Amino acid sequence: MSKRSLLASPARFLLPAFLVLGLGGCQTAGIEDVTGALGVRSEPASKADAKPDMAALRERYRARPGDPGVALAYGKALRETGQRAQAVAVLEQAVLGHPSNKALLAGYGRALADNGNFQQAFDVLGRAHSPEDPDWRILSAQGAALDQLGRNEEAQQYYAAALKIVPNEPTVLSNLGLSYMLQNNLPKAEQVLGRAYQGNQNDARVRANLALVLGLQGRESEAEILVKADLPPDQAAEKVAALRQLLAKKQQRADK
Repeated sequence: MSKRSLLASPARFLLPAFLVLGLGGCQTAGIEDVTGALGVRSEPASKADAKPDMAALRERYRARPGDPGVALAYGKALRETGQRAQAVAVLEQAVLGHPSNKALLAGYGRALADNGNFQQAFDVLGRAHSPEDPDWRILSAQGAALDQLGRNEEAQQYYAAALKIVPNEPTVLSNLGLSYMLQNNLPKAEQVLGRAYQGNQNDARVRANLALVLGLQGRESEAEILVKADLPPDQAAEKVAALRQLLAKKQQRADK
């Protein structure tokens, strides 16, 4: 596989959406992301495992549907168990009753993004904070939504604004690096994802994103070292196979 052929076509072969939304204390995997193909996303609890909690939350919500805290908790649980449309419905209803509640707006925006409603998610997230009191997590999430809409340069402005608040924040840098990858600016993507990796070498998602960019530039051996880091041999082999499959798909598209 030649380096030239790897760079022959844009990185958009990676779509559908893969960017990680940086809302909350950690990266959220609600949007399908390319690292998911490497099996590094946190897997949501199975519906069977979550039934007791869901049952209790459902009863709380039915008893107090107008309580924003209850609606937010129930919506989050619905998202985590893959019930994305239901999460949107619950949080939309809550926002109608509490249109100025910033936490509800942020949760609703996340649910919309999970569900693929990127333009609406961007608009709602914009209401979840103000220029006088910006939230870097929401700025990063807005950038991710813009990237899904193909508006990469605008997205990068939002990441830049977030990084002014939290310089070198790995979750924001990870989103920014992936944005550059969408533009096929692989050297820049590598530079930014390298900064994210230096900031948090234990984040498997950051490692996988950086490995993918290295692989797209023909540096498969370096990529595989990153993917296999701290993994048992059987899991390492599985991750390497997934990486090679992604790179093979890229090669096939470049050859067409």
